Amino acid sequence: MSEIVLNAVVRNETGKRMNKLRSLDKIPGVYYGHGETNINITATPLAMKPLIYTSNTHLINLKLDNGENKTCILRDVQFDPITDRPVHFDLQGVKENEELTVQIPVVLIGSPKGVKDGGTLQHIMHKVRVSCLPKFIPEQIVLQVAELGMNDSIHVRDIKIDNVRILDNAASAVVAVVPPTVIKEEVPAVPGTAVDAAAAPVVAAEPEVIAKGKKPVEGEAAPAKK
Repeated sequence: MSEIVLNAVVRNETGKRMNKLRSLDKIPGVYYGHGETNINITATPLAMKPLIYTSNTHLINLKLDNGENKTCILRDVQFDPITDRPVHFDLQGVKENEELTVQIPVVLIGSPKGVKDGGTLQHIMHKVRVSCLPKFIPEQIVLQVAELGMNDSIHVRDIKIDNVRILDNAASAVVAVVPPTVIKEEVPAVPGTAVDAAAAPVVAAEPEVIAKGKKPVEGEAAPAKK
């Protein structure tokens, strides 16, 4: 995988004082590593742009203003909910002989046959979680979807990468082609048809009024009302 150089400055500001750094167009961040002391840092939006706005995973050569160099990956970025500008980032240190867990972007190429037949392509998993040594981290997972027909899918178990362990559920679908949704339309009622009869309201029959007294025998006159 490719490596990107990131120049950063060690900072002493923490808490609410980081807002002043942001007003000066600096993004606060932190570097942490296994068995290492955390280092608070800042970087410019221009320096962070290749790491944030990309569909690839990169190793980072972090160069600090105190002369230290660290090898790391971008673990997390937080954004302002209103402006969508990055407001904080986390870098995780990596060691050459230690496996690490990372999420790799999934990129689809090709036009599925099932879509040409009227289906819809659903990209269900945009990232896949893997574990491997730093030197084997793939930049992205590329899936060819041109041969997918209607109701076809690619699952996690179908992804094979040398020297990399896939950690997500093997049965999970990554991408699928599904049939179009059929919307049933109401059929208008036509007088005199079965549809009209089914749609007609049911009128309750009036209850039969039974006269008080002895029930008349067939052929006899009914008793006079009093």
